[in-house]
This record gives sequence, structure tokens and C-alpha cells, in this order.
Amino acid sequence: MRLTFLGKESVPDQSPTLYATDRESYIVQGWIVTDPEILTMITVADDETIVEVPPKLMVHLAKDGLAGEVMNMIPPIVHVADNGNYIVRGKNVTDQEALSRMSIPDHETCVEVSRSAVAALVGS
Repeated sequence: MRLTFLGKESVPDQSPTLYATDRESYIVQGWIVTDPEILTMITVADDETIVEVPPKLMVHLAKDGLAGEVMNMIPPIVHVADNGNYIVRGKNVTDQEALSRMSIPDHETCVEVSRSAVAALVGS
């Protein structure tokens, strides 16, 4: 899988990041969700997981031709946390070459979501 860096919303020790892929998808890197309340209300398949990202991360979609502003709260956004962050559900990223090109701290992970699903979020 080839990755194209779109942007990140970083503060020390935190690095939610957005990538476009050559597979008509996006890789969304965010914080591992540990809130028990959120975990009990969201069902994920064995090949999926969820990540938490700040809404500002999505403005970087504009660099890939999407409007960038989320207008529809539909999957892959499966919840909005009390702090306003998005909980995004997607496929586990298992491509070792792609993972080796990313800097993922221990408290973060990433998911792959289809371009069409993300386009529906921004109304493109």
C-alpha cells in the first residue's frame, strides 16, 4: 500500500494523522479508545477497530480533493465523544510496509476507511 501524507494535528506525544492510499482509501491514525462507555456502545468486527481523532484532522481531506468539513455524522464516524472528538471505525491496518512508514506511538493505532465512505462524511 502506498501512502500519501495529508496532514496531522499534533501536540507533544500525540499525533493524529491522515493519509490517502493508492487503494481508494484513507488511513486515519488516532488515539486508542479506552473509554469503557464508548467501547460498550460500538460494535466492531474482528478485522476492525476504532480510533479517536480531533475534528480538525478532517480539514486535511481538502488536500485530496474532498471538501474537508464534516457535514454528515455517519459511519465511519460512529460516535462523537463528549470532548467533540470523532470516534472512527475502520479496518485494521495490517500492511507491514505501510505501517513501517508511519510513526505510531503506543497509545495510538490506525484504521483504513474507504474513500467513498469518507466522501459521504463531507458531502462530496
